Amino acid sequence: MTTFEQVLQAAAALDDKKLAVCKAENEEVLQAVEMARKAGIASSILVGDENKIKSLLNQLGFDSSNYEYVHSTDDEMTATEAVKLVSGEKADVLMKGVIDTATILKAVLNKEYGLRQSKVISHVALFSLDSYYKMLLVTDAAMNIAPDVDAKELIIRNSLHVTRALGIETAKVAVVCANEKVSDKMPATLDARELKNRPITGAMVDGPLALDNAVSKDAARIKGIESPVAGDADILLMPDIEAGNILYKSLGFLAKSKGAGIVVGARRPIVLTSRADEEEAKLNS
Repeated sequence: MTTFEQVLQAAAALDDKKLAVCKAENEEVLQAVEMARKAGIASSILVGDENKIKSLLNQLGFDSSNYEYVHSTDDEMTATEAVKLVSGEKADVLMKGVIDTATILKAVLNKEYGLRQSKVISHVALFSLDSYYKMLLVTDAAMNIAPDVDAKELIIRNSLHVTRALGIETAKVAVVCANEKVSDKMPATLDARELKNRPITGAMVDGPLALDNAVSKDAARIKGIESPVAGDADILLMPDIEAGNILYKSLGFLAKSKGAGIVVGARRPIVLTSRADEEEAKLNS
């Protein structure tokens, strides 16, 4: 799959899923879940202030009887209730609404009712750009602040769940750094060199690569870089959350690309986009 249109068509062909939407009182969130309902992708349980949610649905011209509700006006309780719906198998997918990422993740990681499965849970952003001929994954833009080399390996492995779902048999992973030269003064380049030499089934890893030569064959050629990953990356592994988040928002707001954001490594899928993302990004996710 190379476009979000193909992704949505594939999702519509699957059995209808149920979303638990955490703090749903937001126009963009409700527009996204309504589009998902109409497309036959998912129905939703809306968790949050029920009166505000129904009022917004009415303002948008949507039938509020198409949804189930769990009333909550406290953010921590809202996150707890939404996560419990998923862990209790009353919903299939957790979706972040207008709630702080830290609040929902605290509930996700709760040992009693949370969704943690693997050692590292990570965020994967998926983009469709006019300037790039295929879909591009960016990880991690939202969860792991300063991952060490072992955590980065697990982040790569998590992202492969997404590339496999897109039909990519062997994903090309660019370990992105400030430049493509290994330097003791730049720890991220040392991690990149280490990751390049680690066997990861389903991935072809190269690094360090600067962003330009990760996505541009011309830039790689000019710098004399010969690699099957250079200029043709499927996945950009960012050095830390700051670089990842800045790139994520730059692609969305400056490049005006189509995007999606999910969390992988949990027992169930988690839709996690920025609160400022438009409804299209939320639907794509």
